[in-house]
Amino acid sequence: MYDKIIDFIREEQGGAKIIPLHEPRFTGDEIGVLRDCIESGFVSSVGEYVEKFEKAIAKFCGAKFAVATVNGTAALHTALKIAGVEPKDEVLTQSLTFVATANAISYTGASPVFIDVDKDSLGLSPEKLENFLRKDSKLKKDGTFNKRTGRRIRACVPMHTFGHPCRIDEIAGICRKYKIIMIEDAAESLGSLYRNKHTGTFGKAGILSFNGNKIITTGGGGMIITNDAIFAKRAKHITTTAKLPHKWDYIHDEIGYNYRLPNINSAIGYAQVKKLKGFLAKKRLLAERYAKFFKSAGIPFISEPKNACSNYWLNSILFENRSKRNSFLEFAHSRGILVRPAWRLMSELDMFKSYQCGNLENTKWLEERIVNLPSSVPK
Repeated sequence: MYDKIIDFIREEQGGAKIIPLHEPRFTGDEIGVLRDCIESGFVSSVGEYVEKFEKAIAKFCGAKFAVATVNGTAALHTALKIAGVEPKDEVLTQSLTFVATANAISYTGASPVFIDVDKDSLGLSPEKLENFLRKDSKLKKDGTFNKRTGRRIRACVPMHTFGHPCRIDEIAGICRKYKIIMIEDAAESLGSLYRNKHTGTFGKAGILSFNGNKIITTGGGGMIITNDAIFAKRAKHITTTAKLPHKWDYIHDEIGYNYRLPNINSAIGYAQVKKLKGFLAKKRLLAERYAKFFKSAGIPFISEPKNACSNYWLNSILFENRSKRNSFLEFAHSRGILVRPAWRLMSELDMFKSYQCGNLENTKWLEERIVNLPSSVPK
């Protein structure tokens, strides 16, 4: 059976000897905008393509504002800072996520608290979130506080895992009830919708990633999207070293960050975003073929959750247990098919394992079984 799986994947992904997990797709339009950018002389954080890229992403996502950053981690760090997350605060998130989510929380001096996910969406579970808050927190006039630590629970960061939207409207409602600010980690879900609304637009802000392994890329890059004009203005300010506008003088009014996406990277993104709808359509067709094949093979394929339209950034299957998962990982890699497991859980990494967790039964069940398949946009 493993041989049939490998042959099918290789055929679907172009037949090369080595099949990566997700490689970028460049259609040729990028060369023209790069030439224009280079000839303009504006290749760093100032230039017309930064704003063009921001406007294109905001329009695509249905957000009023977008602010480009050097990567998704910087976007999330910035969003949490603007949301008011401070040292000794706590931020609720999930353990099944890429390390950048927990790292960005830590950059603020706050502590992550890990809540379980749902098996169908792979994202933060509204029921588990509400159970934790009902049993382990106290709602006061000035916010919600953790009964065990006494610390303020300032924010919540749900993540749309592998591009599958979680039940984000329910999570947003719970956060409002408990006076918790919600910042969506939509790094993997560009093009994903929940109840016909783009991920990243349900809370105070959302963040996106344009790393080299995403559906569209700027090499490295991220974006904050929001409908809050004040939030967007402050994001642009502190990601540009908090420098006040002036013809020649260098005046900075607070500690800022050198997080602005350069014009040359934005030019690539601007060319790529024009192809995004086509890329998403091709990825959906690939997911349909994977789903059909694995159904016939008797191996569960992770499909988009109810009420969601997933971008299928990564297509994933489930094995019966960790041993069988590992056996397939070894077999596939020995034949040049670079499948991947889910990430090592944040709650099991040395730097985060001392932090508080809810009951992570679904999280652990999924981590033991998931295999991500090569999911590059078909040529």
